[in-house]
Amino acid sequence: MPNKKQPKKPIENHKTAAWSNIEDTSNLSGLSYPSLEQVINAKEYVDENQK
Repeated sequence: MPNKKQPKKPIENHKTAAWSNIEDTSNLSGLSYPSLEQVINAKEYVDENQK
């Protein structure tokens, strides 16, 4: 079986992902809740990019 080449640099930037600043995690479901700052940033991004 041929070896797969490893990418030299990451494809995605995970520093700005919604889960990068997790404030809390649900014990029951394991879901993560972003910080208030991340929620505000996401809302601004959506409002800015509406068509």
